[in-house]
Amino acid sequence: MDHDRREPCLPPARGPLSAAVTAYLLGTGPLPRAEEADGAAAYGDDLQLALYLCYELHYRGFAGVAARREWDPDLLRVRAALERRFLTALRADTPGHDGLDDALADLLVEPVQGAGVSHYLRDEGELWQLREYAAQRSLYHLKEADPHAWVLPRLRGRAKAAMAAVEFDEYGGGRAARVHARLFADLMTDLGLDTAYGRYLDAASAEVLATVNLMSLFGLHRETRGALVGHFAAVEITSSPGSRRLAEAMRRTGAGPAAEFFYDEHVEADAVHEQVVRHEVIAGLLEEEPHLAADVAFGIDATGYLEDRLGDRLLADWRAGRSSLRVPLDAQTAPAPAC
Repeated sequence: MDHDRREPCLPPARGPLSAAVTAYLLGTGPLPRAEEADGAAAYGDDLQLALYLCYELHYRGFAGVAARREWDPDLLRVRAALERRFLTALRADTPGHDGLDDALADLLVEPVQGAGVSHYLRDEGELWQLREYAAQRSLYHLKEADPHAWVLPRLRGRAKAAMAAVEFDEYGGGRAARVHARLFADLMTDLGLDTAYGRYLDAASAEVLATVNLMSLFGLHRETRGALVGHFAAVEITSSPGSRRLAEAMRRTGAGPAAEFFYDEHVEADAVHEQVVRHEVIAGLLEEEPHLAADVAFGIDATGYLEDRLGDRLLADWRAGRSSLRVPLDAQTAPAPAC
């Protein structure tokens, strides 16, 4: 299927919060009470899916859900409660740095050899594991750069100009065939995956949902603009070496030319982006708003924390010889059903 299909299907619920949000979106039931979010597991399937459903209304939406639900005040109140639970847990659980300089320096330190997902996939990963990795990451990569674009109206001067330049590259430099979301869809085709937007939402783990929700949360709130810049820095600074390892994994397993190209493209592009983000976006932001340094550091730390949780989950499953997906790919070989 075409990855540009506009409205994916709503996925099955994973608990009372996501069930109530789904019912409300379809007009068949009431929303959960806001206080119900307080007792939910902050990184669990139910809260993360409920939050994802709320955020996706600001992107493509869902089939059968009215576009006006995007700014429904009652739904926004519930979303705010879900966000508070998520952010409160992150601030409590994220190991803080002494300052932004330390946070940035740590991004430049490569993980212990073999300790990360990209090391594992390069050295011993099998094609089925690369397919699972791509399916889960498709929740972000099929809208790559979109969450970060929310910050552009909230920046000024050097930071805005540099951020726009990096985003322009992410959107293919004006060429539709080079838009990174399109390149990832081509990668998925090489791996025999369905490229329909949102196709693997039901299969994705809570750990993946949390990584995508984090950037949506940071991007949709002006007060977290510094954290969004920190998130962007974490992604861009660590991307080039990780992408090199993933490109090697694609070559070793014979995944296909488009699969190789997606990561080869990120090796080159993100090596440049790293310098722009460090010396223009962050430096420009703090030149205008120096009080945001701690928020930038928090964005870096929170990103690392959630990515580490995801990495631990993937490696634990794969080393045990089991699928990392809630719904294994061999159960999703048929085309996506109509909503």
